[in-house]
Amino acid sequence: MPDERIDMPQGTLDLLILKTIALEPLHGWAISERLQQISRDAFQVGQGSLYPALHRLERRGWIKPKWGLSDNNRKAKFYELTRAGQKQFEAGQAAWRKLTVAVGHVLDTVQPS
Repeated sequence: MPDERIDMPQGTLDLLILKTIALEPLHGWAISERLQQISRDAFQVGQGSLYPALHRLERRGWIKPKWGLSDNNRKAKFYELTRAGQKQFEAGQAAWRKLTVAVGHVLDTVQPS
């Protein structure tokens, strides 16, 4: 379903990464795969977007990496949320839900006749 892909608004990728690793620590490739799987192929996050986002989140103190072994026994950085990252995720999730409700209200407004 390549025609079904969606361009993400600014900041959305950060929120989705935080959500993905809130479920369990994952390495970069697994984060990308999980986002693609959960979104039913609507989000295909390339390395050129994913790794800069991971580095940005790490600089902000919202995630931290730990070295481990991937499923195929390769050394990989696994990312997990920090306390600050959990707080940011919760705030971002609440803001996103408010935004989508407000946009929905505007889009559902019926034009007066």
